[in-house]
Amino acid sequence: MAKARAEIELGAQPDAAWAVVGNFGGIGDWMPGIESCVVDGDDRVLRLMGLEVTERLERRDDEDRTLSYRIVGGVPVVNHLATISVVPDGDGSRVTWEVEVEPDDMGDLLHATYQQALEALKVHLGG
Repeated sequence: MAKARAEIELGAQPDAAWAVVGNFGGIGDWMPGIESCVVDGDDRVLRLMGLEVTERLERRDDEDRTLSYRIVGGVPVVNHLATISVVPDGDGSRVTWEVEVEPDDMGDLLHATYQQALEALKVHLGG
């Protein structure tokens, strides 16, 4: 199983960053390439790059500012678990997006995708 970690420092306070990344249905507002996001219970269906990807919310913890989800359909993964977390960092916050995925060759692709998304999140939150 491949493991990858993307991270970024933000000027936004942790609660402000969490208000955005902790919103399971709001990812389409800041992640590049997402054409639509529809939430149905614990599932969200993302349309992007001609694909329809279904992700299932596994855990959301407002106190720890962590959100974990799995890809359950739409892309060729056998196993996938991603966790986004927000922690205080100096005058701002640090957001990490960790993933464990099979097959292993998906690790580099998801790392690049998540890092690009975090860069877009920084712009979305005003740097």
